[in-house]
Amino acid sequence: MTVRGQIVRFALVGVVNTATYYCFYLLFLAVGLPYVAAHVVAFLLSMTGSFFLNCRFTYRTRPTWRKFLLFPLTNAANFVITTSGVWLLVDVAGFSSRWAPLAAAAAAIPITFVVSRTIMLRPETPRTRDSLIEAVASK
Repeated sequence: MTVRGQIVRFALVGVVNTATYYCFYLLFLAVGLPYVAAHVVAFLLSMTGSFFLNCRFTYRTRPTWRKFLLFPLTNAANFVITTSGVWLLVDVAGFSSRWAPLAAAAAAIPITFVVSRTIMLRPETPRTRDSLIEAVASK
């Protein structure tokens, strides 16, 4: 598995994740949520989907509880950059709240890839090896 292949797959997952996020964001705007609340809820929902897609498709690794719990760190920088960017673009620069999230997302992509790759491909220990899917399925 080459880094180049991972970058391509990461980008494809990013497109799916962004589309998912944006559909949720527009849905939440349509039902009356303020744009920042719509952004936060849509972000959290799409991040969960992103975790499973990145495990399976991008890095071809098993989803474990450890990775699932650490995965939000991969999006911490993304969240700060996009949330600040949305606010700056809408409230300061006067951009449309419908388009601001797409513009803000571009700046966070390289940072998110590096952190994501570090967490997803970190060697597992016997204590952290339990598969998330196996653990959930066994309950």
